[in-house]
Amino acid sequence: MPALQLYLASGSPRRKELLAQLGYTFERVVVDVEECHQPGETSAEYVQRLSQDKALAGVKETGGQIPVLGSDTIVVVDDEILEKPEDFADAKRMLELLSGREHQVMTAVTLATATRRETCLVTTNVWFKTLSEKEIESYWQSGEPQDKAGSYGIQGIGGKFIERIDGSYYAVVGLPLLETDIMVQDFLSL
Repeated sequence: MPALQLYLASGSPRRKELLAQLGYTFERVVVDVEECHQPGETSAEYVQRLSQDKALAGVKETGGQIPVLGSDTIVVVDDEILEKPEDFADAKRMLELLSGREHQVMTAVTLATATRRETCLVTTNVWFKTLSEKEIESYWQSGEPQDKAGSYGIQGIGGKFIERIDGSYYAVVGLPLLETDIMVQDFLSL
């Protein structure tokens, strides 16, 4: 088995799949980071802080010699951060906010060791078609939106709501491949 190159501080199956696509040898490390927006913190500051907190928690767990990748994704519309829905009413509210308009998906990636840390933020603009109440209810019943920021997954059934995107598709899924690969290559080349 090839030598371990990095740790992934994420329980997300999507991030695990995307990192595997890049071909690195990695293991997951379980971290518990509170995701709580601080007063006065911009959306960009918030998502970057969360990715850093996850990576640094992973460094603490693993000893910090091998790079730890932490990442977080949020959906933003009208400066409101849409995280994972609490229930159907919350998901419906979010999907109605996104319906027929543009929003931003921000994904931050942090690589860290005990002596080094680097963070990258990727913002993608996403346009939704107009959704009917029936579409929203049916989508909730599929189970897909229940663990997704903004109550939708572009890589699944929710992809049928997307008119277009401007930016990184993979960042919307949860891990921007290009930027992540550049960061990992940079860390591993030292």
